[in-house]
Amino acid sequence: MTAPYEIRQGASPIILGFPHTGTEVPPAIYDRLNDNGRILADTDWHIHHLYEGLLDSVTMVRATFHRYVIDANRDPQRVSLYPGQNTTGLVPETDFDGKPIWKDGQAPDEADIAARLRDFHAPYHAALAAEIERVRAIHGVAILYDCHSIRSHIPFLFEGKLPDFNVGTDMGKTCDSAIEQATLTVVQAAQGYDSVLNGRFKGGWTTRHYGRPETGVHAIQMELAQSTHLQTEAPPFAYDTAKAGMLRVHLKDILVRIEQIAPGLKR
Repeated sequence: MTAPYEIRQGASPIILGFPHTGTEVPPAIYDRLNDNGRILADTDWHIHHLYEGLLDSVTMVRATFHRYVIDANRDPQRVSLYPGQNTTGLVPETDFDGKPIWKDGQAPDEADIAARLRDFHAPYHAALAAEIERVRAIHGVAILYDCHSIRSHIPFLFEGKLPDFNVGTDMGKTCDSAIEQATLTVVQAAQGYDSVLNGRFKGGWTTRHYGRPETGVHAIQMELAQSTHLQTEAPPFAYDTAKAGMLRVHLKDILVRIEQIAPGLKR
């Protein structure tokens, strides 16, 4: 079985987290998915490639398993991130369109969920937490930049079109305001793109769990509309090199700016 995570260690104060780019589904779980589930439509397609090489010596922690196995960006206690709004859970029963992803009678039960927490969710977060501690020991500060993407139109989750850049800091709780402002400076000036701070996506469980500025650990989530870097937001979800190239300029600017202000964030 493929290891549940990949790590690339670097010397930068920034850690890139990738909880949703994995497409690995163990055969025993894949057999229980229905035809709709097997499309794996809710993947954060190509995001780890989008960020590749943008910042020298950055640490990267990536989940290799698909979110239909278990969602690495959900509370293991299953507390909803957005009470009262449509969302998907720790082990999703539906896709982002509200359509079932499991064969009849094959949805995961409590024993399945417990096993997946043990075998996938917990190891990924143990690895991520260890890298945060390693980086904080080096710099006195660690900045987790959690990388995400989603289709720009999903009526089940939100009305209308999602902005291109969706910055989430749980209303400023998960990072120093300087990190938030550095990110906003770039996205608000990016011509041809729109952006929002703490809109529909305010930062997932990862951002909220690790972001404790008072301890020297800061976290920020970037949710990108997939229209910014895919040829189409439908199968085969192909990467658009030209679109991605334009987007990467702004993503690099964000990361460089955050890295530059990191020394001033030490407790």
